[in-house]
Amino acid sequence: MKKGSILTLDIEKFADRGKSLTRLDGYVVFVPGAVPGDRVKARVYRKRKKFAEAALLEVIDPSPLRTDPKCAYFGTCGGCKWQQVGYQAQLDAKTQSVKEAFAHQGGLPDAVVHPALGADDIFYYRNKMEFSFSAGRWLTPAEIQSGDDFDTSFALGLHVPGNFAKVLDLKECHLQSEWSAAFVNAVREYALEQDWRPWHARKHTGYLRHLVIRQAAHTEEIMVNLVTSHHDTDRMEAMATWMKEVAPQVTTFINTINSGVAQTAFGEEAHLVFGSGVIHDRIGEHTFEIASNAFFQTNTKQAETLYKVAADYAGFTPEDLVYDLYCGAGTISLYVAPHVKHVVGVELVDEAVQNARRNAEANGISNVTFETGDMMKLFNEDFIAKHGKPDVLIVDPPRAGLHPKVVRQIGELAPERFIYVSCNPQSQAKDLSYLMDTYEVVQVQPVDLFPHTHHIESVAQLRLRAQ
Repeated sequence: MKKGSILTLDIEKFADRGKSLTRLDGYVVFVPGAVPGDRVKARVYRKRKKFAEAALLEVIDPSPLRTDPKCAYFGTCGGCKWQQVGYQAQLDAKTQSVKEAFAHQGGLPDAVVHPALGADDIFYYRNKMEFSFSAGRWLTPAEIQSGDDFDTSFALGLHVPGNFAKVLDLKECHLQSEWSAAFVNAVREYALEQDWRPWHARKHTGYLRHLVIRQAAHTEEIMVNLVTSHHDTDRMEAMATWMKEVAPQVTTFINTINSGVAQTAFGEEAHLVFGSGVIHDRIGEHTFEIASNAFFQTNTKQAETLYKVAADYAGFTPEDLVYDLYCGAGTISLYVAPHVKHVVGVELVDEAVQNARRNAEANGISNVTFETGDMMKLFNEDFIAKHGKPDVLIVDPPRAGLHPKVVRQIGELAPERFIYVSCNPQSQAKDLSYLMDTYEVVQVQPVDLFPHTHHIESVAQLRLRAQ
């Protein structure tokens, strides 16, 4: 086998990051886009000592796990990687990925991992989408084969995987809502009519950078955040007038300024064009204020499922003191607060902590305390002396997991009940492997917040070992 070889392969299983794999005499070949049970023709494009990667050319004999993708851009767009896979097969694959993470990264092959909890809504489930403007439009194979002429100097949509400069000009998207997709098309038409130029990722010129839409799941509030390279009052006033006419559903409009090189929807300043500057949504019994740059679980309805699992695993009592580390805007803290004596939330980003405090006040919740600080510096003996030793510890860290110092502090603190919520089961399992002298894993519950992707949330319930 060498680079460029065309192979006929029988796909065995799903692998990490949503790829599929097979083996040839023990040698692993990854084939993105293939499905276990497929017989495919694929071309090798990367050859390494222990594995190769091959591009899918043809499905010779389709797997029974296959289904027809809903979106015309599937296969080119990176928003959904598994639309060709039946949803139950997706859930089975995600469950298996968590089991393998605990076995291989955590050294915990006997951990009880329950079947992943699926979403009721497998399309139109996101409450936030970030669409990008670009002066480099990427054409799909169907567009190229049509023979039509396309203006490739303007695009509004999602980036092509692995290419920061190229964007697919999406006319449909099934991730947020039908309204959202129609609004994206309307904004594109308006920008072209006004001759507003999109950002050029290599020359660092242009005006339009991102279109961010937040759409609440349980209220009718919608936020539009247009990210531009500079502020232009006249343009924003004109767009506000247009928006109120064609999209009266929008309740607040913000213009964020990002004059830097980084391709990010955050910026150095934000201008409120109309509305309050925030929207509100509910998780459980509580209403949360969501600012343009605030973190909020992207799938509101499944976040409720995730938090319910965490609460059930914690087994709260009215006398419990709870620590909620990496608390963000306090969604878990406020969800837990009615069931315990007090909750202490800790978060690095001060803006999120201020948001959490406002959310607590707005919901009439007084038995919470929020602290700002770097976890590995703040979470120490002085902190525990100030707030008391927790009965329950909940952590929900970023994808990279816990800092080793935080892991050691947890081991020394040894609260009776410990709940680890994670968006990355591999880092979760690795962190827990260092605590196995102190804790045992009772059970693990995967929760699917992102259908048609390989991402999975995981809740681990731990208890102290008998001393």
